[in-house]
Amino acid sequence: MRITRVLGAALLALGLAAGPAAADSSPSPSASADGDAPTRAGSSFRTATEVEQGQRATASGSTGDYLYWSFPADTGQRPTVTATVKLPATHGSETWQLDVYDGLRRRQACQYGAQSRTAAQGAATVELACVLRTVRGWSEPWADDPLPGTYYIRLTVVDLAAADLGQPVGAEVRVDSKDIGGSAAVDGSLGKPLVPGIAAKSTQSGNGSKTAVLSSFGRDDGWSSGWWSDRWVWTGIGAVLAALAGIGGYVLTRGPGRPSRVPPNA
Repeated sequence: MRITRVLGAALLALGLAAGPAAADSSPSPSASADGDAPTRAGSSFRTATEVEQGQRATASGSTGDYLYWSFPADTGQRPTVTATVKLPATHGSETWQLDVYDGLRRRQACQYGAQSRTAAQGAATVELACVLRTVRGWSEPWADDPLPGTYYIRLTVVDLAAADLGQPVGAEVRVDSKDIGGSAAVDGSLGKPLVPGIAAKSTQSGNGSKTAVLSSFGRDDGWSSGWWSDRWVWTGIGAVLAALAGIGGYVLTRGPGRPSRVPPNA
């Protein structure tokens, strides 16, 4: 009975400790759409329009344009980028493609999703999606693993008839992330996130010229690259369970004590 009570109390304590870890693995909340959502896109990496996760950004353009947005992603997040292109009323068959690049402008592979899709003649819209790999806190210099920092979205048409070039189109993009947690944690951390030194915004100086400003991406609690993850919680749970198993095995195998047939003074 004593062993049962000890095990029950230990499991209750472990359940309370694991509660926050389970909560950390839930999807991150999305920001509500508001008037601050971008309504235009950049035309290059340097002029990419900043989009926060959870925002729905819109833009107008023409077939043949390159549309660029940028968004921040932190350690342990698995970003999902979705895009919807509103096509003109009359058009031929055309293929659109969604690419995502990291802060070093390396093209990131999609785990799954329709990254490239062909719209049939007369189709009203075409929808694209790209689910990136989980952002890591550290990586080898030669690897192309996703690291915390700024990511770029590029949306463009890659195949269409010459007669359809330059027709007006509308685009909508949205970025959401799921917090994966310690299951994807790695040892080590990145010294600084891969955030560019300049962004699409600019300030007007006294002489009338425009001066680039630092990227406005920021986090209230800072970037989370570091040694802590909920993997440490589960490691502690495993250590406690192993200790309890050892104590229980000892109690069950030690027997009733001194045999009754052995004299007390033996």
